[in-house]
Amino acid sequence: MRILLLTPSFPYPAHQGGALRNLGLIRGLLAAGHTVDLASFHDDPESARASELTAELGSLEVVPTPARSTGDRLRSLALSLQPDMAFRLECEQMRAALRRLFAAHRYDVVQYEGLEMAIYLPMARKLAAGARHVYDAHNAEHLLQRRIAEVERDNIRRMPMAAYSSIQSGRLTRFERQVCASADAVIAVSSEDADALRTLAPQRPVYVVPNGITVSDYKTNEASVDLGPHALVFTGKMDYRPNVDAVQWFAEQVLPKVQAILPEVALYIVGQRPHGSLQSLAEEPSIHVTGFVASVQPFLHAAAAYVAPLRMGSGTRLKLLEAMAAGCAIVATPAAASGLNDDLLGALALADDPDAFAQSVIRILQQPALREQMGEAAREQVKAYDWSAILPRLLAVYAELPHG
Repeated sequence: MRILLLTPSFPYPAHQGGALRNLGLIRGLLAAGHTVDLASFHDDPESARASELTAELGSLEVVPTPARSTGDRLRSLALSLQPDMAFRLECEQMRAALRRLFAAHRYDVVQYEGLEMAIYLPMARKLAAGARHVYDAHNAEHLLQRRIAEVERDNIRRMPMAAYSSIQSGRLTRFERQVCASADAVIAVSSEDADALRTLAPQRPVYVVPNGITVSDYKTNEASVDLGPHALVFTGKMDYRPNVDAVQWFAEQVLPKVQAILPEVALYIVGQRPHGSLQSLAEEPSIHVTGFVASVQPFLHAAAAYVAPLRMGSGTRLKLLEAMAAGCAIVATPAAASGLNDDLLGALALADDPDAFAQSVIRILQQPALREQMGEAAREQVKAYDWSAILPRLLAVYAELPHG
């Protein structure tokens, strides 16, 4: 088959969750013998065209990521009933790129990676004669925004953001319903997300194709770092609201309880684009905000424990899969671990309040044997999320699609 993927960012090298999923899908489809074309955004299109991935693709169209200011977002909030995600990656350069691809090739499948790219589905339906259109929902976005609003309305300082998310949740419900109804099939990354999307468009099949990783990439530590004997590590894109909330909650509510027993504990927040609100955390001697790193593996291998204190979100956390493949002992909230199978949940320590979370962290730091046991269990169970095990589920979706 010839397959066109539309992605919101160029997925190579992959430094965050969405890109990890997209790169895994591309590599898996190529290994299965399919031709994969890619339409994507990048701040520097020339560097993307010069990347190693380009040589593996059939065709590539990459255009500059459109700029969208706070003023643009406020205007759309006031003047439109559409969600912000319907405007975020809308641009004529991408439409022109898609016209070129559809004029040059006949596609069997056109797949939209995330809601931001689904804005191009109506256009593609008109131009890609005979193609089947698949919406790959990286999150149930209306559900994600609803959860963000529920968490943030408890903090008076965040009430404006809670109100914003509440408005967005309603708009996203309508928009996601339209997208799901327009696609030939919908893919969710967890059963919970699939149930949420089925309620929006019960007439469309919704399949579950979980997030995956290449487990072997995390087995060895290619460049070691020394973080000290009691290092806690969190990874993620650090301008993403659920990640920002997670580390702020952990630093304020959990870390002091751990430090009361283990004063030398240190927290490493590893990820690109740290939000400005994290500056006060970075000033704490025991908290280190790294910013962008070329690879998270050295930090995962150097961690005494990995913490995932997320209080909001949907889907399956790729950060947890990475930490498991690296053999980390992990403490996570139930929200962070949602979407994982029961075997993986059994390899984690789950805690949903500050006291329980702190006690789990302390126990792991004080018991090296427990830490090793949890790491080995994580390594074993995460094999179920290797791309070699996940990709057949995507191919099965394609096999069930109606012929164009």
